[in-house]
Amino acid sequence: MAKRDYYEILGVPKNASDDEIKKAYRKHAMKHHPDRNQGESSKGAEEKFKESKEAYEMLSDPQKRAAYDQYGHAGVDPNMRGAGAGAEGFGGFADAFGDIFGDMFGQQRGRGGRQVFRGSDLSYAMEVTLEEAARGKDAQIRIPSWDACGVCHGSGAKPGTQVKTCSTCNGSGSVQMRQGFFSVQQTCPTCRGAGKVIPEPCTACHGQGKIKQQRTLEVKIPAGIDAGMRIRSAGNGEPGSNGGPPGDLYIEIRLKKHDIFERDGDDLHCSVPINMVTAALGGEIEVPTLAGKAAIDIPEGTQNGKQFRLRGKGIKGVRSSYPGDLYCHIVVETPVKLNEQQRKLLRELEESFTSGGGKHSPSGDSWTDRLKNLFS
Repeated sequence: MAKRDYYEILGVPKNASDDEIKKAYRKHAMKHHPDRNQGESSKGAEEKFKESKEAYEMLSDPQKRAAYDQYGHAGVDPNMRGAGAGAEGFGGFADAFGDIFGDMFGQQRGRGGRQVFRGSDLSYAMEVTLEEAARGKDAQIRIPSWDACGVCHGSGAKPGTQVKTCSTCNGSGSVQMRQGFFSVQQTCPTCRGAGKVIPEPCTACHGQGKIKQQRTLEVKIPAGIDAGMRIRSAGNGEPGSNGGPPGDLYIEIRLKKHDIFERDGDDLHCSVPINMVTAALGGEIEVPTLAGKAAIDIPEGTQNGKQFRLRGKGIKGVRSSYPGDLYCHIVVETPVKLNEQQRKLLRELEESFTSGGGKHSPSGDSWTDRLKNLFS
């Protein structure tokens, strides 16, 4: 069976640039990779994967591409005289193959091909008061940091010894592993991607080249922040490996329990106790807010549980344009520890209520009627 044209396989014109050829191959390899095609379609995908691999291996090498452009498949057939044989083309293939697996599995490479690893993110729980959350604050926290080891000066090697280039990967940090019909670039098992080994590690830092310390970090808590929100401090996580970037620090906000207020988003709620006389006769009372005191007019005959809303007396959230409201929930208190005279006065008051019928008890008649219907 005649071989298909390499340019046709990758879907690129004959004057395509190296980047266009590489991009086309990556697209085909991702689409037809055997690991992504299981079941009945796996055999056809495997053939297309091998076909695109061969096409890229030839077209990525300048000498092989020139021979193919001039003589066709005969120009790159190793059994034919003058074919552009050599190992140079596989280097381009391996680079593209490594890029594909880097996209699939999140690998990163630094200078010289060494694998680099981003540092881990750190989490810090900060507890703030409701007032601090509402107004914002500047805070200082102590977080772990890493400084260069003063004994080995950051090399990780015991004083008097030296770091050596890894003999397994020759300092590249990766090795080629052949699996079936294709090769996979993997992290070197000897140096774990560092490209170097330390025969005698420093006893102070155990070969890490760094010592864990504590440092103070300035943190700005924005006004209106709520419990569960996180502040990201870029680059203040754990350091990366092999020159990789550091992770981030996430500061999670927790609210301390307040003596008076409960927060619900941007709104505040509080319970306001009043005596039965004020509830019955009405009057003006003072209620607390985060900005000071405010006055509420209690109408005559206010019942327990009545809710009063003070607009704009809540909290202005981080992403809000206007502050929330304050909801005051009235709690009518029953008097306790009465003296004899007070008891007598209350009994006389009760008799006057009874003689006046149900007009003094707005819920009494409806409650009695519901009971009658329940037991009838």
